Amino acid sequence: MLVALAGTVILVAAAYLALVIVTRIDELFFPGQGLSVGGEYGAGATYLSEMATADRRGYYASFQYVTLIMGQLIALGVLIVLQHALTDAQLHAWGWRVPFFLGALCAVIAFYIIKGIDETSSFTALSERKRHGLMRQLAAHPRAVLTVVGLTIGGTISYYTFAIYIQKFLVNTSGWTKNDATVLSATTLFFYMLLQPLFGLLSDKVGRRPLLITFGALGAIMTVPFMTILSHTTDFTTAFIVTMAALTVISCYTSIAGVVKAEMFPTEIRTLGVGLPYAVAVSVFGGTVEYVALSLKEGGHESWFSWYVTVCVAISLAVYATMPDTKRHSAIKEA
Repeated sequence: MLVALAGTVILVAAAYLALVIVTRIDELFFPGQGLSVGGEYGAGATYLSEMATADRRGYYASFQYVTLIMGQLIALGVLIVLQHALTDAQLHAWGWRVPFFLGALCAVIAFYIIKGIDETSSFTALSERKRHGLMRQLAAHPRAVLTVVGLTIGGTISYYTFAIYIQKFLVNTSGWTKNDATVLSATTLFFYMLLQPLFGLLSDKVGRRPLLITFGALGAIMTVPFMTILSHTTDFTTAFIVTMAALTVISCYTSIAGVVKAEMFPTEIRTLGVGLPYAVAVSVFGGTVEYVALSLKEGGHESWFSWYVTVCVAISLAVYATMPDTKRHSAIKEA
């Protein structure tokens, strides 16, 4: 059973990783185009959560973010290789097409992997009638939809700040070279990736809510000090410790984000219930992090961005404190 489950997780993770690479390559080379893997987030979170056993659901579902971060690292590696192998003129003339070719190849691989994966027992047990009229069924769960938006706001804005925007922040604000900032980002992301299964496993022991509250409380308290230290340091060790501290706190959210949302909805609308409100929250808050931060910087109020992140995390903390622990009140039923 465990071997079969592990194999399924690997297949789903491989497919999701391929799709993430496409997204991250696009974001790195053409950040204005807005291509997103968010449309697959709900399906990935739902599938991993439904396939896992109840006592290891947090652990196996955490591999969704492992693949997300791994995709970011691979895309970053492609960028580094091209920057060193090609001149600026070559990169702008034809080199930018290379990542798209790699992304297209990954998309084909993902298609064939997904095509060969069996449906979960939860889905196959649904009657044909319940597989239709999904938006109408989703409308019957307004509290769960709003809860997904609320719990995502703080997590997505923190993730985009310390896992993605931080590289540009160190260059523009702290005076780092692009190479040094890239090395720091790649190093911290690698260790951040390794943390996800550990926190997922912890959630299987203590529940999901304690981890979410820990993220919300520490995130609200420490975001301003973390960003202040990073804005004034050029020391690699100091920046590494501070960034890793922030990412460790954020792991309390990212490691279990998918499973928490999946556990809130019945089978017939689980994918839509996870994916749609998540996409809205990420589009409005996570996807605009860089624009908000740079706009405040250009307006002479850069320090306000840290407080903006803090307020968003505090909003999510209020949601975490009032929502039930989905591990103990899960809508995912064992087959």
